[in-house]
Amino acid sequence: MSKMIFVNLPVKDLAAATRFYEAIGCQKNDQFSNHQASSMVWSDVITFQLLSKDYFATFTPKPVADAHATTEVLIALSHDNRQHVDAIADAGAASGGKADIREPLDLGFLYNRCVEDPDGHVLELAWMDVSTQAT
Repeated sequence: MSKMIFVNLPVKDLAAATRFYEAIGCQKNDQFSNHQASSMVWSDVITFQLLSKDYFATFTPKPVADAHATTEVLIALSHDNRQHVDAIADAGAASGGKADIREPLDLGFLYNRCVEDPDGHVLELAWMDVSTQAT
C-alpha cells in the first residue's frame, strides 16, 4: 500500500467547503462521506477530510482553532504550470474562498499564490521548474 496523507480540516458549513474543494480540483469520495464529513480526493495519495467542527472536535482534546483568527497550518499543493496555479486560485476565489491573501511570489523558477478556503485554511498553490535546481 502506498503511503498516503489525509488532511483533516474542521469546517463550519460542510456543503460550502465541499463546493470549494470541488472547484479547486478535488473529487468527493461518497464512500467516506456523510452528513458530518466530505472526503475530498486531491490525488492518489492526498485526501482532504472536511469534518464538521463538532465532529472534528471528537478527535482531539484540544480546542479547535479558528483558522480565520490564527494560522494552524499552511498546506502546499504543487501544480503542473503557472497557468494551473492561476486557474485554481481563481476557481477557489469564485467558490467562496479568498485568493492572494498575501502577494503572489514569482522567482522565475518558482511561482506561488495563496488561497484561503471558506473556513480560513490556507492553501499554497505552487509551481516550480525543478530542472533549474542543482542536484
